[in-house]
Amino acid sequence: MSTPFSPEEIASEGIKPEEYNEIVKRLGRHPNKAELGMFGVMWSEHCCYKNSKPLLSQFPTKGHRILVGPGENAGVVDLGKGLHLAFKIESHNHPSAIEPFQGAATGVGGILRDIFTMGARPIAILNSLRFGKLDNPHTKRIFAGVIEGIAHYGNCVGVPTVGGEVYFEKAYADNPLVNVMALGLMETSEIVKSGAKGIGNPVLYVGSTTGRDGMGGASFASAELTDESLDDRPAVQVGDPFLEKSLIEACLEAFQTGAVVAAQDMGAAGITCSTSEMAAAGGVGIELDLDKIPVRESGMIPYEYLLSESQERMLFVAEKGRENELIEIFHRWGLQAVVAGTVIEEPIVRILFNQEIAAEIPASALADNTPIYDRQVSPEAPEYAQKAWAWQKETLPPSNLEGITIDSKHYTWNQILLQLLDNPTIGSKHWIYRQYDHQVQNNTVILPGGADATIIRVRPVNANPAQCKIGVAATTDCNSRYVYLDPYEGAKAAVAEAARNLSCVGAEPIAITNNLNFGSPEKPVGYWQLFHACKGISEACLAMNTPVTGGNVSLYNETVDSTGKPQPIYPTPVIGMVGLVPDLTKISGQGWQETGDIIYLLGKANGKLDGSEYLATIHQIVAGKPAQVEFELEKKVQSCCRQGIHNGLVKSAHDCAEGGIAVALAEACISGKKGAKITLDHKNKRIDEILFSEGPSQILVSVNPSDLPKWESLLQQHLGDAWQKLGVVTSNLDNLQIFTIDNQPLIDVTIVNISQTWEEALPRKIGF
Repeated sequence: MSTPFSPEEIASEGIKPEEYNEIVKRLGRHPNKAELGMFGVMWSEHCCYKNSKPLLSQFPTKGHRILVGPGENAGVVDLGKGLHLAFKIESHNHPSAIEPFQGAATGVGGILRDIFTMGARPIAILNSLRFGKLDNPHTKRIFAGVIEGIAHYGNCVGVPTVGGEVYFEKAYADNPLVNVMALGLMETSEIVKSGAKGIGNPVLYVGSTTGRDGMGGASFASAELTDESLDDRPAVQVGDPFLEKSLIEACLEAFQTGAVVAAQDMGAAGITCSTSEMAAAGGVGIELDLDKIPVRESGMIPYEYLLSESQERMLFVAEKGRENELIEIFHRWGLQAVVAGTVIEEPIVRILFNQEIAAEIPASALADNTPIYDRQVSPEAPEYAQKAWAWQKETLPPSNLEGITIDSKHYTWNQILLQLLDNPTIGSKHWIYRQYDHQVQNNTVILPGGADATIIRVRPVNANPAQCKIGVAATTDCNSRYVYLDPYEGAKAAVAEAARNLSCVGAEPIAITNNLNFGSPEKPVGYWQLFHACKGISEACLAMNTPVTGGNVSLYNETVDSTGKPQPIYPTPVIGMVGLVPDLTKISGQGWQETGDIIYLLGKANGKLDGSEYLATIHQIVAGKPAQVEFELEKKVQSCCRQGIHNGLVKSAHDCAEGGIAVALAEACISGKKGAKITLDHKNKRIDEILFSEGPSQILVSVNPSDLPKWESLLQQHLGDAWQKLGVVTSNLDNLQIFTIDNQPLIDVTIVNISQTWEEALPRKIGF
């Protein structure tokens, strides 16, 4: 029996020749065009995780707070007192590279649907963004479009964008990363699952109409970007946030009736994904009639219906006899709602069109019984890593009390600090978040930029805000340079930093969702990075007792340069972590609070210049091996910080991250609008090392002098000698002053100077 498709037609669906043979085996025949397209999207990395699933299986997913783990639209955790939180992170990288505004906007819409599909009302959005250097006009265009898209959708739909992170690295010049995390508070008594049930139950299509936008988006997301990717603009969806707002309200009202048996967002792969995954999850089948699907374009064929990723659409299984009750709700909200199919006993997806069978495939062949590639990882680190690990700090120019000479030009430490603060990765993100409505819903406790993590008041519908003392903290974190240099240690550091940021606001870290952004797993280097990063995440989550509730895998983040050579991004496993704030009256920000407060460093000053922002920004070097996380110390440092906050002893807390202790001190001065006088030990260390080295398990805190006996007793109890008293908070008229232990001055800069440099870093680079 001859193949009805050419090799080029098969490849255009993202299907390899050997995979096509597997399709024929599963069907017992050749597929038709619609069926081939269905397999193409469902067997893409974006949908079936064929290269990453063996690695994801090692993640810890159980815990006393975990109610729903991986496999559903979002994870759900128990906050206590009957409060349940749904959360997840997703990527929209390739669409944002081609159409920055719509790519980012629909990324927000998609992750919100994952949340309210579970029966949760979205309460917050965070994002993790990566762009190229801002001296590139192309990067500026992508950057501005992405920010506008996020702001547009979130602001219009009425969900606050409250936090996140933004990095600028050359590696992301043509392949930006747009990862969006959303949180939601459960409003239904039962969590809404996706598995179809009840033979004969009607299948409802609800929401918006179906068009040709987003065609094959899942396959598009699972291939490298090339010059021809501009031709894939139809694979980028177009969203309507006002319609999504209505969809949120209609869905939550529908769920409250108890008439919804199962629900699934039509995200990646649209109708194909929702029908097959719902059927497979329930061990049943679904028959769907495309003639009943509301459309916005004429002349559509089954292939287009099935691969469309038009936004704001859902698929429900309803209790038989109650479908009209649900349809009335959606019509009242101005939305489409039709009975388009039924649950059948035979475990297949049967698609009808013009009263004929347009496609008929076993549900498991699309959703469960998919190709899995258990690849072998190279036993040796790739050449780039071995070369980077050979770097030694001794190769840097000598540094002394007065500064450092680089390429015959002398720089004082004041100048070095200001250069770091002028880096848009470190500088203020106010230009970005001022475009976001971060206070809508009136539950944002700490505004963006005021602390190491965001805090949202957990307020059930119609609750009195004064009675709501429980909060949830959230953060997104990943230093991708660390992961590039050492995927295993870098991934562990990302988990530790996320937990540390939550601890700095007084929250107990409880669970994570992750977004694994990597290059091609089919190349030895790409798979080596992915393999070791997943191992690092797994071990770190076990150590920190923060199970994984789900997430997203975004591979093939590569572009082809002018010579035809693939250029992958830095491996970027973003960690989205949530934490419980038991009492909103006992939290902390990062800025100094009172003149005269005493400043401490929790943890050991054991950072390294390897992989640091100082090394990359000042010396233009990306090399070395980042400092390793000692999890026993990490947990003690975080526990001490949290207890100090809960006891009312710690007035401010700030993680030492990019730029080391000098930048962390400057940020606390900027945020608190006060100065500081600090003494640092420089014995057996380079001056740049004591100022700008980076390492885990380090938190700056400030404490009222009257509380020192209680505080230092707590320090001894938790940390032994793993802490230092650094100095004192000074008034807003004073400078940031850093001295050595023999009273030699290293840094003496005005708060006005560092604040202005930090605040203008991003606007100056983008020219807006």
